[in-house]
Amino acid sequence: MKHTHTSGKRKEAIARATIKKGSGKVRINKKLLETIKPEPIRLKIKEPLMLASKLGSKIDVDVTVIGGGQTSQADAARLAIARGMVEFSKDKKIEKTFLSYDRNMLVADVRRKEVNKPNRSKARAKRQKSYR
Repeated sequence: MKHTHTSGKRKEAIARATIKKGSGKVRINKKLLETIKPEPIRLKIKEPLMLASKLGSKIDVDVTVIGGGQTSQADAARLAIARGMVEFSKDKKIEKTFLSYDRNMLVADVRRKEVNKPNRSKARAKRQKSYR
């Protein structure tokens, strides 16, 4: 039985997706995708499945997401699902569709929070001089 494991990251969120042949079930952290609220988050996760609708109805997707906030988790899950679909199908047409729709479906956003500097409370702000 053929199945594919992929992962996606966004900020602090990490998603691991397992894709195998099936009937189109999508589960995020053991919950069906249809039960996930709010709706914009659900639609963001559904995007790769809607773009490749033929393949989307022939596979089952299990995603485990940890860390980060709601939106970051949705972006990480979307990235893992899209990468998994491309790897599972080995179809260049699907890959081109994803890249032309949104490059972040297959390419991770590498931006991270800037670390706080020593002896200061903020990452960017300079220490104010006090001569008086």
